[in-house]
Amino acid sequence: MPPFFFERNTELFKARWRGYVFAMNTTASLQSLAPISGKLVLVFSLAVLASGHLWAADTATLQAGVARVNLTPPLEMKAALGGYGARMSKPAVGVHDNVWAKALVVEKGGRRFALVTADVLAFPPQFKAAVIERLAADGWSADQVMLLPSHTHTSFDMMALHPGNTFGIPQVGVFHKELFEHTARQLAKAIRDAGASPRPALAGSMVISVPDRNRNRRHGGSAHDTDLTVTRVDTTDGKPLAVLVNWTAHPTFMDDEDMLFSGDWPGHLQRTLEALIGPGVTAMFYNGAEGDQSPTPPAEAGSRWECAERYGRELGIQAWRTWEKTQPREVKGFACHTATIALPKTTWHPDFMQTGGAEYGLNETMLRSFLDALQPTQTRSTCFQLGDLVILGVPGEMAAQLGMQAKAKARQITGAKAVTIGGLADEWVSYILPADEYRKGGYEASVSFYGETLGNTIVTGVTRAAADLK
Repeated sequence: MPPFFFERNTELFKARWRGYVFAMNTTASLQSLAPISGKLVLVFSLAVLASGHLWAADTATLQAGVARVNLTPPLEMKAALGGYGARMSKPAVGVHDNVWAKALVVEKGGRRFALVTADVLAFPPQFKAAVIERLAADGWSADQVMLLPSHTHTSFDMMALHPGNTFGIPQVGVFHKELFEHTARQLAKAIRDAGASPRPALAGSMVISVPDRNRNRRHGGSAHDTDLTVTRVDTTDGKPLAVLVNWTAHPTFMDDEDMLFSGDWPGHLQRTLEALIGPGVTAMFYNGAEGDQSPTPPAEAGSRWECAERYGRELGIQAWRTWEKTQPREVKGFACHTATIALPKTTWHPDFMQTGGAEYGLNETMLRSFLDALQPTQTRSTCFQLGDLVILGVPGEMAAQLGMQAKAKARQITGAKAVTIGGLADEWVSYILPADEYRKGGYEASVSFYGETLGNTIVTGVTRAAADLK
């Protein structure tokens, strides 16, 4: 009797049992081809059984579950809003709209993966490890999880989540242990809840071009990514379960004077999609290579809050129309891979003191200590395939030119129709620019802390992870 005979997952059991029967039949055929030693037959049988596990992954039915948790900290926690040094780590004074974390857990052939989107600025290095630690009893590893922040500038501060941030600089952000525990606990809960009740599911993706909704914000820059990618996940009985939307632009309609929690335009996009599709669906937004991409304000915008709402609503309607045309189907390709990327030596741009240094209250002496204590020497890129969708995890704010290069290479490598950048995936290490754009300077270069070779280093690492998807 094979060791997986008593597995509780019926579909997985059937697929693996077919692999077992195939192996036994193959072994019987070999035994009839004497003279072959019994040892060789046994080795071959075990090899077929091992490959039968991969074969089962290709034929088993996708199982999917979703969940959401409210990430908005209680106001009495006095969590600081992030994104602008001028806020000086002041706490939010109210809630315009709640910020959420949403998890999609998918399983196939004995493998599982969790995509988590969150209405937050970014996650610092080491934070993901705290989430995984809280999931250890459930058997999750870091390679099975991707955290995808929207980069809204009206959610809590990234550096408030970094336990190593002992500098106490208000412009940079101040570590907030209670907020750290709240956020790690809620993200772990979202994953655990999403995995609790998986259902048989189908998935499909579609990419359309939206040329007039974003722009390159750097002086003289023209590259901008016009791909809007929608991934539809339905149950096998035709009920909408989740919809993933990838679009590339900063959520920065509000400025440092706006002190209310909000998901900015991605929050409005998700609410619009859920209203249009109907009950039971969870809309999840993740950003692309948005390092130099700004949203194009809608016409007759009104206030900053009205701007964000109208932009998100109009983009949500486009995503809904794309969702309607997307055909979910049985998922064949299902894989993930994580590549470790050695980072160049930390440094700072000559423009730093005039731009990033001025905003964040750092001089060069402080900055050296800051980088040594808080910036990692290596990072990781996790890539994930769900049918015709491939998400390339980029651990920072990548310029669109590099993002489009990485997507083109991954399409060629994987053959996937829909390839996206999962921007700021898992951790924020830096802005990530092409060498010539780094040398040009400006704000983005001043907060890029690994020199002009960083862009090529990250693109190489990300495409290596995509090449090893299996």
